[in-house]
Amino acid sequence: MDNQKFFSGRRERKITEFLFLVPTVLAFFLVIIIPFIIGIYYSFTDWDGVNVAKNVVGLANYKAIFTEPGFLHAFLTTVLFTLFNVIAVNVAAFLMALLVTSNVKGRNLYRAGFFVPNLIGGIVLGSIWQFIFSSILPAVGKALGWAWLSNSLITNANTVVGAMVTVNTWQYAGYIMMIYVASIQGISQQVMEAASVDGATYWTRVFRILMPLMANAFTISLFLTLTNSFKMYDVNLALTNGGPVTMFMKTPVQASELLALNIYNTAFKYSKMALGQAKAVIFFVVLVIVSLVQVSINKSKEVEM
Repeated sequence: MDNQKFFSGRRERKITEFLFLVPTVLAFFLVIIIPFIIGIYYSFTDWDGVNVAKNVVGLANYKAIFTEPGFLHAFLTTVLFTLFNVIAVNVAAFLMALLVTSNVKGRNLYRAGFFVPNLIGGIVLGSIWQFIFSSILPAVGKALGWAWLSNSLITNANTVVGAMVTVNTWQYAGYIMMIYVASIQGISQQVMEAASVDGATYWTRVFRILMPLMANAFTISLFLTLTNSFKMYDVNLALTNGGPVTMFMKTPVQASELLALNIYNTAFKYSKMALGQAKAVIFFVVLVIVSLVQVSINKSKEVEM
C-alpha cells in the first residue's frame, strides 16, 4: 500500500512538473525554434518582407553574400572588434576584481561604481559617448595641443573601432568583474597565505595560484564577452551608426559597421529580407562554431590546471 502511494505521488509530481514546463517549452518553440526554421527557408527564396516568398533561388543569396564588400568588411571588423574587446574587457574586469577583493578602503564603493555603467542602456550609452568623443575630447585635445585627440575618434576610420572597444569595456567590464569577484571569494585564503609565507610575491601568487584556481570563471567570462562582442548592435548603432565611410575592395563601405548592424541594414534599410536572413544564418553558424571552440579550449585548460 505504501509503495502504491509512493508511485502514485511520484506520478503526480511528474505530471505537475510537466504542466509547469509546457508553457515555457511552447513559448520557446513559438518564439525561437519555429521562426528560426522559417528564417532558414526564407534565406533560400527571393522574399522582400512584403510579398509572400514565391521563388526559391537556392544558394543565390549565400553566393551574393561572399561577393559583397560591405558584408566581408563588416565580418572582418567584427572579428577585429571582438579580439580587442575580449582582451580589454577581461583584463579590466580582472584588475578591478583584484582591487575590490583587496584590503583597500572603500572597496564596496568601488564595486558598486564599477558595476553601475552596466545598468545604462546601449542606446543611451552610445549617445553619451558620442557627445564625449565629438565634443569633450576634441576640446581637451586642442587645449593640450594633442593633434591626435583634436578630432573626433569616431569620425576616423583608423580609430573608430578602438573607440567602440573603449565604450564597451567601460560598460561591460563591471559585469564581468562580478564573476571574477565571486570566483576569488570562493578560493581559500589559506592557500594564498601559505604562498605568501613561502616568500611568493603578490603577482606570483596571482599568476601561479589565483588564476589557475579561477579557470572556470575565465571560461564563463570569455564565453560571455565573446558572444556579447559578436552580437554588438545597440552601441554600434547609437555611437557611430556604422560610420565613417572607408574604402574596401575598391568599394566605399561603412568603417565601423559590425555584423549585427549590417544584417539589420540589409533587411530593413535596403529591404533585402532574404539576403539579410541568409546573413543571419551565416552569423548564427559562425557564432556557434566560435563559441564551441572557445569553450572547448578553456575546458581543456581547466583539466590541465
